[in-house]
Amino acid sequence: MPADPEKPADPANVSCQSFSCRSFSCQECGACCAYSAEWPRFSIEDDADIARIPAVYVDDPAGRMRCEGDRCSALEGRVGERVACKVYAVRPEVCRTCEPGDPECLIARRHHGLPV
Repeated sequence: MPADPEKPADPANVSCQSFSCRSFSCQECGACCAYSAEWPRFSIEDDADIARIPAVYVDDPAGRMRCEGDRCSALEGRVGERVACKVYAVRPEVCRTCEPGDPECLIARRHHGLPV
């Protein structure tokens, strides 16, 4: 995934790198975005990066994306069916580095009972 938030990669063309990848579609999954309120934490983002994310989706005191239970508030749709990220172009680094079929993806898919 690119580092430039203004030019996000086409999720349908994300390449699998060092892991064995099945043909998972992020838009038909969303498990990683609804796995744990602890996952969408800001790590290397500076204040300007975080300011690009609409404030309604940011949990400033916790240093992460705002969640409703374990689900990121920027995730719309139904996990395992059809989902989209409301802040895709400016999503945090932790979201950019999660790729279809990587270990974190598989953990989240198992948690939601989705095929791995």
